[in-house]
Amino acid sequence: MMATQTANDWTQANQRYLMAALERVRLALRRHASPAKSGDAKPPAVGKEGPQASAMLEAESALDEAQAAMPAPAALQTLCGGFNLTDFERDVVLLCAGVDLDSAFAGLVAEAQGDARRTSPTFSLALAALPGAHWSAAAPSRPLRRWRLVEVEPGGTVSASALRIDERVLHFLTGVDYLDERLAPLVRPAPVDLDAPPSQLRVARRAAEAFAGASEGEDRPIVQLCGDDADGRCAVAAAACRVLRLAMCVLRAAELPTVAADRENLARLWEREAALSGSGLLIEAEDAGDPQSVRELTAFLETLGGIVILSRRDPLSLPHRAVIRLDVAKPLPGEQRDMWTRTLAPLVPQLNGEMDRVLAQFNLSSRAIAAAGARVAREAADLDSGALGARLWEACCAQTRPKLDDLAQRLVPSASWDDLVLPEGEIRLLRQVAAQVRGRFTVYDTWGFASRCSRGLGISALFTGASGTGKTMAAEVLAQDLKLDLYRIDLSSVVNKYIGETEKNLRRIFDAAEDSGVILLFDEADALFGKRSEVRDSHDRYANIEVSYLLQRMEAYRGLAVLTSNMKSALDQAFLRRIRFVVQFPMPDVMQRAEIWRRAFPEGVPREGLDPARLAQLSIPGGSIRNIALGAAFLAADEGATVRMSHILRAARTEYAKMEKPLTDAEIRGWA
Repeated sequence: MMATQTANDWTQANQRYLMAALERVRLALRRHASPAKSGDAKPPAVGKEGPQASAMLEAESALDEAQAAMPAPAALQTLCGGFNLTDFERDVVLLCAGVDLDSAFAGLVAEAQGDARRTSPTFSLALAALPGAHWSAAAPSRPLRRWRLVEVEPGGTVSASALRIDERVLHFLTGVDYLDERLAPLVRPAPVDLDAPPSQLRVARRAAEAFAGASEGEDRPIVQLCGDDADGRCAVAAAACRVLRLAMCVLRAAELPTVAADRENLARLWEREAALSGSGLLIEAEDAGDPQSVRELTAFLETLGGIVILSRRDPLSLPHRAVIRLDVAKPLPGEQRDMWTRTLAPLVPQLNGEMDRVLAQFNLSSRAIAAAGARVAREAADLDSGALGARLWEACCAQTRPKLDDLAQRLVPSASWDDLVLPEGEIRLLRQVAAQVRGRFTVYDTWGFASRCSRGLGISALFTGASGTGKTMAAEVLAQDLKLDLYRIDLSSVVNKYIGETEKNLRRIFDAAEDSGVILLFDEADALFGKRSEVRDSHDRYANIEVSYLLQRMEAYRGLAVLTSNMKSALDQAFLRRIRFVVQFPMPDVMQRAEIWRRAFPEGVPREGLDPARLAQLSIPGGSIRNIALGAAFLAADEGATVRMSHILRAARTEYAKMEKPLTDAEIRGWA
């Protein structure tokens, strides 16, 4: 209520100030239009004043009174200070504004120009009628035209062409504040729910100091915020603007105009808007990666003035502009705990330590924590303590999915340990993988192993074996057991023929996955991990660099990265040494195939006369067994019958034909 009253007081006082300023210009016009009527055809006698001079003194006094009553600077004062207008340039703006604000002004302008049809002012009229006139005010480099405070009607000479005030400037003078409609499609106000923890606020203060430390008349530097926390960079920028008592707007670099003249127009409009509204600009340049986009962004930044903050994971080189780089990291573990505690305050006792598991697994931004916590709080009334912890875990997973969903295929795991049919040694190895993922926080952080060895803390595994032997199912089992999302990346599609592009693709995937430590399943590792090639040209050299980069990211990745390959022998031994687990998926023997057949059908499937021992005679991997079982079920359902050996035989013939493999009599002996 108090803020509303203060705003109303300023609006009324600003209106009085503007009217008083307009009155001075009106009197100057009258003097120019009819000096004889004003009584000033002759200079007044010494010690005496003419009526016009007296009226001007009264107008000056009224303006002083209006200024004294202002609770904050008037819009006209802000305009003059922001663009360094001379008194004459200020009066030109008022001359143009008066025509729109007061119908009598247009008639007075026409009278002053000696033509009833010429109701729009010109520079010629301003130079003749207004005090302190200087021709340089009409130059394109001076504020009136550079910042488009007034527009010159095209087609005529500068001095004789009609002038009009820009609509945004006119509304600003009257106290109506809004974002210029020409900027609105590209520039948006920053979100208001940005919360930065103390570690990020320290970065924000350094950013504000960088701007405040610029010398008078010197171009301010661009502050470049880098790091893997995009939400944090935005929060830091907003906090820096608050320190400087500025609002903040956001522009996505991907939406910059591609035509140089349009970018120049955008830059001028924004600089004017920044001065009018008291705003800084955050440019989000996460998507500016290709050379053309980088060139366009660089050209735009090097001509843009005001408070400009660039948000980009990696630094951008600006040869002709001072840049101050600041790194923004995710909130520290203790800060994340504090955020969770504040967000879930009344629910913390019911979580029974689940928050510790969340902190160990997820590395979320402040905004993601707030969103996940709000979701859990909304649903808490209908949940018991056990379900509450599960819902918190799921809410955290949901916060991290959007980044990866555009880069990889998310698999919804349905398999469990009971579904895996492998030799006992391989099962034990897979359980070791799960144990290391589950206990890495305790071992690395609580017990201090991370401080002893900073490299190789990621958990990586290679699953090798023929197609259909259970490699993907094993990854699903791990995801189900660990309650983690599983994303499959086809390495054959990631590998790019253009030098350096494969590394960029891999980087995007790992960067997106870091927040939650999801399980990454890289299919077709042979596409990238073939034996190290002999370096004959730049492509060979970059191929080896890309492999090394993938291994480095796997070693540093805070989750589990799994590679699959059909041929272990095709992989370079030097690379294999850097992978922590290698799990073999052999072709199942007869006993294992029989066991797979026993588990192939869900409990609800009606079956009759199925003999797992006879079915195990089919020399095929588990994936093919599951395909045949599903095909047989569809055949039986179509007949309205139970699944019999005859249905499996028909489905087996289809599967074998697909594999281009003959179905031998020995494999189906005794089926009928």
